[in-house]
Order: sequence, then C-alpha cells, then structure tokens
Amino acid sequence: MTSTAEQVNQLATWEAREASLYRVMPYVGLLVATLLAVFAPSPRGLPLPITLAVAVAAACWVTWFVMLHPQWITRRALMAIYYIGLLATAAVLVLGSPWYGFFAWIGFVHAFLVLPGRWRFVGVVATGVLVGTAQSGSPPSSPGHWLLWSVLVFFNVGVAGAVSWFGAVTERQNANRKRLVEELAGANRKLAETARENEGLHAQLLVQAREAGVLEERQRMAREIHDTLAQGLTGIITQLEAAEQSRDRSDAWRRHVDNALALARESLTEARRSVRAVRPRQLETARLPDALAELGGRWSSLHGVRAEIATTGTPRSLHPEIEVTLLRAAQEALANVARHASATRVGLTLSYMTDVVTLDVRDDGIGFDPDIRPAPRQADCGYGLTAMRQRVTGVGGELTVESEPGGGTAVSASVPALPGGAG
Repeated sequence: MTSTAEQVNQLATWEAREASLYRVMPYVGLLVATLLAVFAPSPRGLPLPITLAVAVAAACWVTWFVMLHPQWITRRALMAIYYIGLLATAAVLVLGSPWYGFFAWIGFVHAFLVLPGRWRFVGVVATGVLVGTAQSGSPPSSPGHWLLWSVLVFFNVGVAGAVSWFGAVTERQNANRKRLVEELAGANRKLAETARENEGLHAQLLVQAREAGVLEERQRMAREIHDTLAQGLTGIITQLEAAEQSRDRSDAWRRHVDNALALARESLTEARRSVRAVRPRQLETARLPDALAELGGRWSSLHGVRAEIATTGTPRSLHPEIEVTLLRAAQEALANVARHASATRVGLTLSYMTDVVTLDVRDDGIGFDPDIRPAPRQADCGYGLTAMRQRVTGVGGELTVESEPGGGTAVSASVPALPGGAG
C-alpha cells in the first residue's frame, strides 16, 4: 500500500510535469505551424514576413508571461491580459495562415490554466472560433463557407467544451484528493505525535506501577512483621518478665520460659512464611473457625484471660486472602487487648452471612477514646489498627472500632464472602 508521503510526492511530481507540458506546448504549436506556413504557404493571407514577425511576437509573449514569470500564474488580472494577447496573436496568425490553427489550439489548454471560473468557457468558445476558422481555410465569405465554418466552430466548441467539463471535474477531484491526502498526512502526523506521547505515558505508568508495587510490598512486609515478629517479641517479653517475677517458683518460672520459647519458635516460623507469602500455619491444617478457636485458646492460656469463641451462620470455605485477613485481624485485636485493655473477658464472634463475613472482638477492658492520638507507649497499637484497616480495606471490607474510657472496646471487621478459589 502506498504511504501518504508517497501519494503527496506522486501528486506533486504529476503537477510539475503537467505544468512543464503546458509551458512547452505553445512553442511546439508555433514551430509546426511556422514550418507548414513556410513550406506549404496558403494562397490567401498575410505576407510571410509579417506572419513570421507575429509568430516571433507570440513566442515572446508566451515566454514573458509563462516562462520568465511563472509566479504570475496566481495573478488573475495579468493572466487575463496574457490570454487576451495569446488569442489576439493567434487570430492574426490564423488570418495570415490557416496552419496556425495548431497554435490557436493552445487556447483550449491555457483557458483552464490561467482563467478563473466561467471565463474558462468563454476562452474555449473564442478558441473554437479561431480553430474553426483555421480548419475552414479562411474567414467565411459565402453561404456554403458560412455553413462549413459554423459546423466546424460548433464541433470544436462542443468537443472542447465536453473535454473542458471533464477536465474541470477531474481538476476538482484532484483538488479534493490532494486535500484528503494532506488531511490524511496531518492525521498521520497527529497519530505519530500521539504515539510518542503514549510511549512517554506508558513509560511513566511503568515507573508508577513499579513504585506502587514497591510501596505495596513494603506495606505488606510491614504488616507481616507487625503481625508475626512484633507480636511474637511482645509475647516473649511478657512471658520472660513473668518468669523473672516468679523466679522463686520453679513451676511457674518453667511454664513462662516454655511459653516464651514456644512463642519464639512460632514467630520465627510465621516470619518465614510471611516472607514467602505463604498462608499462616493455622489455616493450612484447619478451617477458619477452628483456627480462631485454637488462637483464642492459646491466647487465653498465655495471658490468663478468658476468651470465648462463637460462630454464627453456616461456615464455608472462603478465599484464602479473606481468611488470612480475618485471622490476622483477630490476632491484632487480641494482642491489643493483652497489651492495653486490662480486660477480664474477651469474646470473638465469627458471623457467616450471605454476602459478607464479620469478625467481632469485644473486651471489658479500660477502653480508650478513638479520637485521641495514641500515646508514644501505645504507638504500636495505633499502627496495629492502621495495618488491620489496610488489610481489611485491601480485600474490599470495612473496619470499625468502638470504644470509650472505662467501657471496653469492640472491633468489627466486615469483608466480602468470596468463596474459595474466587479471584
């Protein structure tokens, strides 16, 4: 398929060749007519020297307007003067010798080259009269000659008019084609510019996506570290402090040290699983309600606070990310109760509904004002709630925290009930 640039070049080349042909044709007509006038002179007409002088004047006239000043083609007034002079010299030459009908015929071509609008057809008619006169041998002088002259004039005007009409149609089509080609070239340039802009935007989006991926991975690792190492270390410190306080009681001391060792091993295992983005150990071997029951039992034995676990609705398999989110939310909520609440009782309720699954964690502790920024010693609690909220909203859920000083705390995580295997 020819490209737009090649089409533009082809049109320009054709127009240049056509313009060159139009400039040369008058000289060819003059040369042919002059040779015939010299070697086959007409019995009636002007003397040969006068005819040759007019032929030279016609050549100079065409040279001055067409060859030496081609830029004048756009000046309508000058071109009208040129065309009138062309027809005048052609008329004198036809009167001098009918052979100069070959030169007068140029009027058909140059009428469409230099005249505007309907004046072209006026030029065609005038040229037809000159050509018909040349073809009839001389101006009409008898009724029969008038009839012959009229037939020749009408024939030439009719043929030239038809050809001129088709030429005008072709010229309009060429102008439309040229305009369309230029518009297509402009559209192609715009498309190329748009493509370059899109390349820049694509590169920018890649950079932003990479930065977003890095940020998301950092947030994920921060949440995992908080949910595994931070909570594990907090529990280990708590158990070791308890062991220090019960140094004179060997059974209690041994129990706290064993709990610290178990927490250390469990935290290390969970940290490794978090780095590999593997599900928590509890969910690998049990369903979510059972994993929450195990979590509540271990937490209760470590901290000596009664934890009640309840499940409502019909338990069913959920998407792994949904189950991990609820399990981590329960871990964080229980860790906050152990660190800050001074509670005597905790309740966890897992509710399966049609479209959502809700985890509610309530305690009867000292509570806090959710509108007040956490103190520095409670900053980990503030970050824990932030990480919990990021997890829940990351799967399309919602986290609400209700608390007041002396009135306990209630944390509710509601997430979509996406079935297991759903994307």
